[in-house]
Amino acid sequence: MTTITAQDTALPFPVLVADIGGTNARFATVSGPGMATAPSMSVPTGDHSGFGEAARAALPLTGPTRPRSAVLAVAGPVTGERIPLTNADWVIEPRRLMADLGLERVLVLNDFEAQALALPGLSGDAVQQIGAGARVAQAPQVVLGPGTGLGAAAMIQAAGRWVPIPGEGGHVELGPVSAEDYRVWPHIERIGGRIGAEQVISGAGLLRLARAVCSAENATRDFSAPGDVTRAADAGDEIANLTLALFAHALGRVAGDFALTFLARGGVFLGGGIPPRIERHLVDGGFRAAFEAKAPHSALMETIPTFLIRHATPALEGLADFAREPERFTVESQGRLWTQAAFNDPK
Repeated sequence: MTTITAQDTALPFPVLVADIGGTNARFATVSGPGMATAPSMSVPTGDHSGFGEAARAALPLTGPTRPRSAVLAVAGPVTGERIPLTNADWVIEPRRLMADLGLERVLVLNDFEAQALALPGLSGDAVQQIGAGARVAQAPQVVLGPGTGLGAAAMIQAAGRWVPIPGEGGHVELGPVSAEDYRVWPHIERIGGRIGAEQVISGAGLLRLARAVCSAENATRDFSAPGDVTRAADAGDEIANLTLALFAHALGRVAGDFALTFLARGGVFLGGGIPPRIERHLVDGGFRAAFEAKAPHSALMETIPTFLIRHATPALEGLADFAREPERFTVESQGRLWTQAAFNDPK
């Protein structure tokens, strides 16, 4: 594994940090070591033809604050010289980006890798604890992000450095457990003959779950977007409230599975676009009860804290933390780091 070290690949300041999603592209800058992240700007991805145009629309990229390097988080696999986004028409081409913006270095990471980089620094008003438990310093941490899909990543300590571990944990199996589950699960649409976590715990999954609840209850609802379900629940609709209760329980179960997998005594964090919108369904006890129901390890689970991320741009902050103090982290750089020196000697 090729890794970044502070000595041989420190990112020259100012550093442009960017979180590129299918819907929005968020940008900020870090002017130097120990400096706070400058206020971020967000622009709709679909309003711009590519990264360079969007970055210029969001931030001033000339003069003394002109960035000399960039760290990008992208919603999709990092595939080399051409990196297509999963849910947008952009293709990130780091060499062209360097030439276009006059950058000396570009590092491209997965979006949930960036979320994981933020975890050690999240505290205070940036998080809201759900249930009991206390964070253990230097212990593994996990982030789950229900949104367009279900992203997941872990953060572990190795040899005194934090190491982000991205993966495809959002696609683990999710079967029925409670009597309510067994009533509803037969009505959930399968994909490839199975029900994965993302098929329930995501925006599209919320609609899929609502349709299943309607079938189980012999009810009819006209939900066409995830927001329809949450608004109906806030208005007292029983089908919507049952849907969100099942959603929160499923999220608690999967979060608990990851907590056990990594012994995440440093905490399990809920990011993504959905959790802040369903806060009351996460704090009413059902999420935490499902999280802790992991016999024979329920007593252990009671000690592991869970948090709702309140920070508006955690992925940007994770990238900024790495830019400020790369010596605190170890990340994979093979095929993901481009330098000006490599232009004349491409590999």
